[in-house]
Amino acid sequence: MSDFFQIDFLDVETRQSGDAITMRYEVDGQRLVHIVDGGFDAMSQRMIDHILAHYGNQRIDHVVVTHPDRDHACGLRDLVERCNVGALWMLRPWIYAGALLPHFPNYASAERLASRLKGLYPYAADLERIALGKGIPIMEPFQGARIGAFTVLAPSRARYLQCVLRSEKTPETASTDGLGSGLLAGIAQLGKTVAKFARGAWGHEVFSSEETSAENEMSVVQAAVIAGKSIVLTGDAGREGLGEAADSAWLAGIVLPGIDYFQVPHHGSRRNVSTGLLDRWLGARLPQRPAEGAERFIALCSSAKADPDHPRKAVERAFVHRGARFITTEDGDVVVHWNAPQREGWGPLPLRPYPEDYEG
Repeated sequence: MSDFFQIDFLDVETRQSGDAITMRYEVDGQRLVHIVDGGFDAMSQRMIDHILAHYGNQRIDHVVVTHPDRDHACGLRDLVERCNVGALWMLRPWIYAGALLPHFPNYASAERLASRLKGLYPYAADLERIALGKGIPIMEPFQGARIGAFTVLAPSRARYLQCVLRSEKTPETASTDGLGSGLLAGIAQLGKTVAKFARGAWGHEVFSSEETSAENEMSVVQAAVIAGKSIVLTGDAGREGLGEAADSAWLAGIVLPGIDYFQVPHHGSRRNVSTGLLDRWLGARLPQRPAEGAERFIALCSSAKADPDHPRKAVERAFVHRGARFITTEDGDVVVHWNAPQREGWGPLPLRPYPEDYEG
């Protein structure tokens, strides 16, 4: 059979959006199942049922945790416990306690700091315990790592450690050499802006001046070219991570701008993208919206129908400005595929209307 892929964005239907992505692909005769994030706890059984129904009783070769937030890591715990998993790809801040220790003068040893960090990242700690108990290898998804057909574009090890230092979960006793303490970062994250909507002409773009959290900037960005189609999965990466990933896109054999399938980062948040970054990844804004069926690429967004904050209209507009067919999980599970057979009962999604207004 020729190279193919099926990528499923499963509907994490709660009041908060989450990511749960399953993939099956074949490259050069090797067929793999590859999972990226698992949403909340209730998603475990849904993911297992989905894999059995559409991929068969096949082992899961790779499970990737993009970052340790609850809406990405929780649902993987039971899946890893119950399934035959080849490798777990996950960054664990506590294993770098020795390198981080100089920034924590109130911690006498790397062991004490590691224990504290493990307590601050409980979902990742649970996954570590389960994987070690089953003998599943835990791999580091740093820039340049190969995960099946995918290559990690971000984060680099150095930038990841910087993110840990400035994370809102960083112990309050940390000294971050001007980066700001975790306590202060946490306070800064408490304020939320209330969106006011404004009418905008085609091509007009306004994003938040605020940056996404350091936790989100830890996200693993992975990319592949399968059957001649480029795929980029971003997790919750922000402007730092997306910029670093663009710098290393060549590692996955990708020449920018131009991606065929692009995950909208952080469920469509305005804090994660900018006009310059989207131009770099996807190309410049078009003079008008392409006709239906003539879109330049597919933009995939994990966003719950009950979540009032995602996706932001400003973000959806920006992707459509560059010729995207913008698809969300608001109305159910979504599959994109190439060279793979059609599934009975599945059909094309209707075209979403262009948002005439945006968050000011």
